[in-house]
Amino acid sequence: MVPLHWCLLWLLLPLSSRTQKLPTRDEELFQMQIRDKAFFHDSSVIPDGAEISSYLFRDTPKRYFFVVEEDNTPLSVTVTPCDAPLEWKLSLQELPEETSGEGSGDPEPLEQQRQQIINEEGTELFSYKGNDVEYFISSSSPSGLYQLELLSTEKDTHFKVYATTTPESDQPYPELPYDPRVDVTSLGRTTVTLAWKPSPTASLLKQPIQYCVVINKEHNFKSLCAVEAKLSADDAFMMAPKPGLDFSPFDFAHFGFPSENSGKERSFLAKPSPKLGRHVNSRPRVDIQKICIGNKNIFTVSDLKPDTQYYFDVFVANSNSNMSTAYVGTFARTKEEAKQKTVELKDGKVTDVFVKRKGVKFLRFAPVSSHQKVTFFIHSCLDAVQIQVRRDGKLLLSQNVEGIRQFQLRGKPKAKYLIRLKGHKKGASMLKILATTRPSKQPFPSLPEDTRIKAFDKLRTCSSATVAWLGTQDRNKFCIYKKEVDDSYNQDQKRREQNQCLGPDTRKKSEKVLCKYFHSQNLQKAVTTETIKGLLPGKSYLLDVYVIGHGGHSVKYQSKVVKTRKFC
Repeated sequence: MVPLHWCLLWLLLPLSSRTQKLPTRDEELFQMQIRDKAFFHDSSVIPDGAEISSYLFRDTPKRYFFVVEEDNTPLSVTVTPCDAPLEWKLSLQELPEETSGEGSGDPEPLEQQRQQIINEEGTELFSYKGNDVEYFISSSSPSGLYQLELLSTEKDTHFKVYATTTPESDQPYPELPYDPRVDVTSLGRTTVTLAWKPSPTASLLKQPIQYCVVINKEHNFKSLCAVEAKLSADDAFMMAPKPGLDFSPFDFAHFGFPSENSGKERSFLAKPSPKLGRHVNSRPRVDIQKICIGNKNIFTVSDLKPDTQYYFDVFVANSNSNMSTAYVGTFARTKEEAKQKTVELKDGKVTDVFVKRKGVKFLRFAPVSSHQKVTFFIHSCLDAVQIQVRRDGKLLLSQNVEGIRQFQLRGKPKAKYLIRLKGHKKGASMLKILATTRPSKQPFPSLPEDTRIKAFDKLRTCSSATVAWLGTQDRNKFCIYKKEVDDSYNQDQKRREQNQCLGPDTRKKSEKVLCKYFHSQNLQKAVTTETIKGLLPGKSYLLDVYVIGHGGHSVKYQSKVVKTRKFC
């Protein structure tokens, strides 16, 4: 192959000698040109020994050219589709004769040389259709003009091309081991451990490499550029050029190689700009993840969902050339969550339930008789708990519950109810739950909206404290208890005391102050006060009020700490 300016020179200048040869690759000049990325951007000339990225519009073929000057030259061409399958073929055309057929020694007109190349179809050497990374390789290629034609019939797409006449020494793509498979060595509910054999590029050739692991739920990927294309709305590494406004100054279609559909094919921008290029909003997708991990060949993927199939791919990338090779990907389904025992609820019976922090518990209620309605009584003892109720698979209820709540749902003959309880993210949850088809009497006491205990500072003495709390229209029994606490009593200790499901039966008899019945039909007047006597001067006391329902189930109001006066 030869640099671009030599190809243009050959097209534009008459050849003066029949024995003149095109020059071989000038390595110093080549390296200079490769550093200048704009030199080959969107050009129809393929540089020798460098990977180019370009763009195809759907149903619009694009052609690339290069010249092999000498017979028996090694040749390798690699095409990498990104986000769509490609059709591509490589063909060979003989170079035009340098002199006229009459042997006059005078060069043929330039236009006649151009037409000679275009009119000859050439010999097809290789063709491929698909989305695999595919290559043509020959240890001994004839001299001539090579044409690479690419076509995308599905959609606009990106692709990459790499060609070289020194494939043995270049080796830009990292090599794969003899066994290129990715193995799953450990499988859990939320984790998968992967392992693969190291690339010889690192172990033998001592070239710098890194491995990138890709995880998604759809399919395996065959190239890293396909992953990059998927990560963004269109593509992560270049914008699609806008057709019809300009053409590359190095496009052969404008240097003696008119297309077969001249005037119909779209041309390409040499340098896409925000003003002329298509506007692409990069929207990273959440269903695919790429993690580059250095040169480790074992990796554990975490934070996966249980009972879900994932696809895993590993790519080895050459840190110098930034070119990559794909291992043979794999897939695996994470393990199911451990099946929890479902608690059976009995009609009219209270059941105590404990739910771990952010944990889940399932309960089942299957009434033995026909019913028109079913009632659920729920008493959340600590933090709020989320409840969902399904009847024969249909969601009927989904709410967060604090304190005591009652839900009445329409019944159905032979219906079965599944109750799902989810714990709060702050801490564990405890609750009491009752399901019944005959809610004649509510087992839990009714509560006011405000369950705080009010202490009157002005009525505080050295031996007593006066407090008040709200009641309801239902006649309930209230019991008040006191317990001396240290002055250092803090919120954490108070929180542990706040279990509303612990009843008076857990308290010492010496802590009981009194019990009384109270209610008022007028909620504005449903307030009661009580003075606790026999306290010590300058001491702190924890006060609790319990309200007890008809079924014997009690609920504790919010605890209150009071301190007697030290001097009176």
